Amino acid sequence: MSFTKRKFAPRRKYCRFCENPEIPLNYKHPEVLNDFVTDRGKIIASRMTGTCAKHQRAITREVKRARQMALMFYTATHSTDVLKKSRI
Repeated sequence: MSFTKRKFAPRRKYCRFCENPEIPLNYKHPEVLNDFVTDRGKIIASRMTGTCAKHQRAITREVKRARQMALMFYTATHSTDVLKKSRI
């Protein structure tokens, strides 16, 4: 009996904005944009999220707009969830 190792085939990533155009992609909906930002405030790359280049550019633009309008945080230290060491 020969056992051959099967190579791991990851699930195909897809752009959720191409699949469903009704999802709002603008700075007024930070709850949608939070899926594309890490806890530390970095924008997640398209190779991790699976978004196409067109929508990745739009996500980046809208995240930056939401940060400017104070709808999203720039970093984790700006949020109220993180306590600074001096407060403890």
